[in-house]
Amino acid sequence: MNVTDLMDLFPSSTVVPDLTTMFSDVDTVLPSMSTVMPIMSNVVPSMSTVIPEISTLMPELTTTFLPETTTAATDLRSWLTDLVMKRSAIKGSFWQGFIASLSVVIVSELGDKTFFIAAIMAMKHPRVIVFAGAISALVFMTILSAAFGWIATVIPRVYTHYISAALFLIFGLKMLRDGWKMDPNEGQEELEEVQSELKRREDQDEKEETLDMLEQGQAENRRRRRNALIKIFLQAASLTFLAEWGDRSQLATVVLATREDAVGVVVGGSLGHALCTGLAVIGGRMVAQKISVRTVTIIGGLVFLFFAVSALIIGPGE
Repeated sequence: MNVTDLMDLFPSSTVVPDLTTMFSDVDTVLPSMSTVMPIMSNVVPSMSTVIPEISTLMPELTTTFLPETTTAATDLRSWLTDLVMKRSAIKGSFWQGFIASLSVVIVSELGDKTFFIAAIMAMKHPRVIVFAGAISALVFMTILSAAFGWIATVIPRVYTHYISAALFLIFGLKMLRDGWKMDPNEGQEELEEVQSELKRREDQDEKEETLDMLEQGQAENRRRRRNALIKIFLQAASLTFLAEWGDRSQLATVVLATREDAVGVVVGGSLGHALCTGLAVIGGRMVAQKISVRTVTIIGGLVFLFFAVSALIIGPGE
């Protein structure tokens, strides 16, 4: 049986009715969309009705949840500007701060422990290395102290002025008292004390170096020499820093920075430390034998009293 025979048996009109008979007109079977479904505007309210405006539903992010970065930056800038304006309003000039810091450091450091540390180390080690280590620590300490004093200007000037005058008065009276009761050989005793301390440290270092030489031999001579120079630098810097921390010259630098130009205080103090340390490195033992620590202490007390009295006479200013 072929395809033609099948078609004769089952006419197409019998198997598949006419589509027009099977399905009525689409408009009859499915009512118009406008009849079945109301207009979208009637079923679904306007988006403006269902969802309020974002600005109404959620507060502005920049004002409620996150503070405006521009506002924070403006506040910080205003604070720094006010701080700088307070500094510029201080009557102390660069040269006043420079001279005051230079004189205070010189009278405080001559014959001090840091002076003898540099003097004794320079007798046994390269002077340039000892000077570099000591002055690095002293300059860092001066900058740090001046920064403390500069930040303290956020306190009303009338308070910091009279506090600094009181501290200078206390330092001056204490130095006069110490100088009056000081033994004439005080410098020699200080020198011997520092010398014994350094001798103990050097003996310990020599033992460690001897053990290293026995273990490693002579092949690494140059590296050991370089390491030895670095160790001398670090020893001079660390001993000087520890001896200077809390010393009257550091406290005086903080006090001066609250009432004078901070840059002048740093430059003057650094120069004063460089002069004293250079003198100690070049001829510390000779200077220690020639000068009287007692006399230097008394002169230092008078200098501190001079700054205290001048602060009281001049007043805090506006």
